[in-house]
Amino acid sequence: MNNVVRLIEEKGPNQIDRLDRERQVGIIANLDPKLPIGDAVKAMGPRVAAVKLPPGYSTRYLGRAQFLAEARANFLMALGLSLIFIYMVLAAQFESFIHPFTIMMSLPLAMPFGLVSLVVGGYTMNIFSAIGILMLFGVVKKNAILQVDYTNVLRERGLPRHEAVIKADHARLRPILMTTISIIAGMLPIALGKGDGSASRAAMATAVVGGQTLCLLLTLLVTPVIYTYFDDLRSLRIGKLAKLPDWFWERLRWVPSRLADAPAPKEPAGQPVERTTAGD
Repeated sequence: MNNVVRLIEEKGPNQIDRLDRERQVGIIANLDPKLPIGDAVKAMGPRVAAVKLPPGYSTRYLGRAQFLAEARANFLMALGLSLIFIYMVLAAQFESFIHPFTIMMSLPLAMPFGLVSLVVGGYTMNIFSAIGILMLFGVVKKNAILQVDYTNVLRERGLPRHEAVIKADHARLRPILMTTISIIAGMLPIALGKGDGSASRAAMATAVVGGQTLCLLLTLLVTPVIYTYFDDLRSLRIGKLAKLPDWFWERLRWVPSRLADAPAPKEPAGQPVERTTAGD
C-alpha cells in the first residue's frame, strides 16, 4: 500500500444524503409565524443567487415550499378544468353556445372580489383560500343562471327582449337575495370561528362571504347587459347570413337534390360475384 497510495487524514461527512441519485445538503430553518411561506421563498431567491454556486450545483425547495408550488399548479389546472366543465354543462342545459358565455362573464368579477376579501381579512392565498375561490365560482354563476333562464322563458312567451330582461331581474331578485343571505349566514360562523384549525377554514369562508357580498349587486347589473350584447351579436350574424345573394341559397339547395337523384353504382358486367354464407 505504501508503494501506490499516500494516506492523509482529512475531514469528511459522516452521513451522505441523496436525492434523485445525487448528493444533497439540506438546510432547514423555522419560519417566522408572521411571514407567509411564499414571501419567504421570494426572499431566499436573491440570497441564493448571490452565493454564485459553482457549475454542477443546483438548489431546490422541499417541504412546505414544494407543497405550495404543487398546490399553485394544481389550482390553475383545477380552475381551467372547472371553467371547461361549467361551459359544457351550461351549453347542454341551455342548448346554446352563446348563453354559457353570458353566464360565465360573472366569474371574472368574482375572482378580484374574493382576493380583496382575503386581503381585508388578513389571509394569504393558500390551498384553503383557493378552494374558497372555486366555491365562490359556483355560487356566483348560480345568480346568472336564474336570470338568463327566466329571460329566455319570457322571450319564448312573446315578450320583447328589453321587457323580458327587466321582468326577469325583478322576478329573480327575491330568490337570489334569499340564497345569498343563507350562504353568507352559513359561512359567517366558519369565518369568525376560533379554535384548532380555524385559520384554514376561516380563509375559505372569508373568500366565499366577501366575494359573494361584493359582487352580488354588480352581477345583477352586469349580467343583463352582457346578455343583450351577446344577443345583438347573434342577431347580427344571422342578419349577415340572410343578406347573402339568392344564387347562394339556390346552389345550397341544389347540392342535396343532386345527391339524392344520383344513380346507384352498378356492378361491372362479366365479373363473378363472390358470395359467402354464415356457414363459411
